[in-house]
Amino acid sequence: MMDKEIMISDMESVKDALKKLDKTAKKALLVTNNNKLLGIVTDGDIRRFLLKGKSLESDIREVYNRKYIYVEDGTLSMDGIRNLMRDNLIELLPILDKEKRIIKYMTWGEVFANVDLPKKNIKSLRVPVVIMAGGKGTRLEPFNKIVPKPLIPLGDKSISEIIMDEFKKHGITDFYMTINYRREMIISYFSNIANEYDIKFVIENDYLGTAGSLNLLGPDIGDTFIVSNCDVMVGADFEEVLNFHNAQNASLTVLSAIRHYKIPYGVIQFKEEGKIVGISEKPEYTFTVNTGVYVFSRSALSFIPRDNKCFDMTDLIRKLIAGGEKVVTYPVNENDYMDIGNWDEYKKAIAKLQL
Repeated sequence: MMDKEIMISDMESVKDALKKLDKTAKKALLVTNNNKLLGIVTDGDIRRFLLKGKSLESDIREVYNRKYIYVEDGTLSMDGIRNLMRDNLIELLPILDKEKRIIKYMTWGEVFANVDLPKKNIKSLRVPVVIMAGGKGTRLEPFNKIVPKPLIPLGDKSISEIIMDEFKKHGITDFYMTINYRREMIISYFSNIANEYDIKFVIENDYLGTAGSLNLLGPDIGDTFIVSNCDVMVGADFEEVLNFHNAQNASLTVLSAIRHYKIPYGVIQFKEEGKIVGISEKPEYTFTVNTGVYVFSRSALSFIPRDNKCFDMTDLIRKLIAGGEKVVTYPVNENDYMDIGNWDEYKKAIAKLQL
């Protein structure tokens, strides 16, 4: 039976599409009407739509791609399907009948499961990543009383190693790590393990917040670099993110995630004297949240005070905006963002990474 989670009616909204994309591991949905395929919508289509200032409440018919590649059932061999998907880099291929009714679909993973493909050339992005690891990680008490947050294990590796592994997929091997709490343990750990990274430690003697220690990086950091909290992972195409940052001529790009929250209670609206004017049963809200991953232009560092006092990323963003600098966001799906900094999310990350 075909997975209905990958299909969406053309009568639904962009927000509905995002929620479906979050539930499935696929990166695309089949847009249908009475089981006839009308088009395909991807997370990239939605991102570009939202970056035009459009609303999540918009009709999906404003977004989906009506020009799509498909195969009529029985017309191609498996080798032909493989060639079609490989040549066009298709992640999801619908199989239709003559009336364009959906019979099934095929994914890249299914089609190439037992086929040796040449390894994809990884393009080195040649940008460093700064991992902000100076905090105490109080959300992970009592672990943090013994082990500093960047060394808390996920499977057989530390959180920070897994973050670096993800960046390595983009050819990035040059890392800075800002450290304070239990810094000797962090330096000792990375000095005694085999890894494929160049890690430079930046020591903050006082707690400088989530942005203040960036002043300690020195002149070698380069004109553009990525900053990541040490307890988050974002599954983005960082080549595309960097291209977006440069095309926008931005001082700072904030990677954001679109998250859906359902209130488990009836929410009451009332006026003076307690007069109820409305009630919503378990309403759901959608927010765009800061993931804790950023792309910096070097010029943004000049907005960080050099007084060795606590200065957070939110302070920097406000200061950049007030100074007329361009600050932009690059949104990703909820499913592409993991915050490992509290126990509930830590457990979810272990399950998600199948550790």
